[in-house]
Amino acid sequence: MHPILFVGIAGYPARVVKLMTYSGPAAADAPGTRTGGMPYAPSDFEWPRCRECEGPMQFLAQVSMADVELGGVGLFSAFMCQNDPGLCDEWDPRAGGNRAFIFLADVTGTLPPPGDGVTLLDETCAVDFEQVDVEDYLDAPEQWCERSGRSAREVLGQIGGRPAWLQNDETPSCDICAHRMTFVVQLEEGHDHRTSMNFGGGGCGYGFRCHTCATAAFLWQR
Repeated sequence: MHPILFVGIAGYPARVVKLMTYSGPAAADAPGTRTGGMPYAPSDFEWPRCRECEGPMQFLAQVSMADVELGGVGLFSAFMCQNDPGLCDEWDPRAGGNRAFIFLADVTGTLPPPGDGVTLLDETCAVDFEQVDVEDYLDAPEQWCERSGRSAREVLGQIGGRPAWLQNDETPSCDICAHRMTFVVQLEEGHDHRTSMNFGGGGCGYGFRCHTCATAAFLWQR
């Protein structure tokens, strides 16, 4: 079942929100959409390092584009420096403290992390998808909690649709073609503070892609 789309504000399509919800622990090499674990990547891919501290970044999540859009191909993957949290401008899409990638048909398997730095989350989380009939993602967790009887902490984010900004709209433009990027995923910090991502304590991460150039970008707000 696919949600109905119609033209909304700020150039984004309004739609039924597609929530990502916690579905228990997963294997570190589980295929498809998940948070944590090891990234699927091309055989010649090199683990990204922070431009500021030069340490390897932490792998946050991968999202199957087939889960985001009908006929979607490839994986979106996000990394962020956690070697010196807050010191490497990891919230900015261009400062060098995070990286995002679109991997297409050249993905061959999972990539083990380098031996130094903070590279993996403490838990790999499987993801379920739940459609909630609201226009704004910020209204969706409460409705889902009422319907499911589960905690709002088990909402891991949303995919597709439009971002729900905690501050101003910071949709990035592609570095190659300069066109406004398309929203892929909004990530919450996680269901358990002991194993969660670090978006400043209560923030959200935002992932984008350029369909034309197969580039990607990531940032977070709090």
